Amino acid sequence: MTSVYHKILVAFDGSANARRALAHAVNLARDQCARLTLLTVIPPRGAIGIGGGATSAAETMIGCYSEILHSAAASVPDDVGITTQLVEGSPARCIVERAVAGRHDLIVMGSRGRGRLAGALLGSVSHRVLHASPVPVLIVHAAPEDGEEERTVAVNPTGRRSSEAAEPGV
Repeated sequence: MTSVYHKILVAFDGSANARRALAHAVNLARDQCARLTLLTVIPPRGAIGIGGGATSAAETMIGCYSEILHSAAASVPDDVGITTQLVEGSPARCIVERAVAGRHDLIVMGSRGRGRLAGALLGSVSHRVLHASPVPVLIVHAAPEDGEEERTVAVNPTGRRSSEAAEPGV
């Protein structure tokens, strides 16, 4: 079997959807003999209300995001190669820039990292990545309700979109 993906970028923010996306990416990496890059983006300090003079608050925030990233990396099985990156900036822009700069074959991310109201007001990072990325994007949706099938949405760089039921255990 020929591998399609060699380098997979996983955008991780600590949310339940991000954890599901990471689990999906781990299975895909095993199947494809690919390496994962786990990326956590710290939003710009001004976007979350931390001014330039609030050094201890900024350090605390960086420490929290760093812990989220390291905890996620520790959950990846030893047989999957992994690199971690912690960056600060606009999440969607940073994800796309890192995917391109790192020559990744695929971006995997959860469908939402914050609540529906905040997502509606502020816009969805996954939506922005989906439309800005020249790299294929796999978005893992929220856990299915009882009786529903799990869905993933894949978008290739040409903008075609497909939605399909995932295989059990994937």
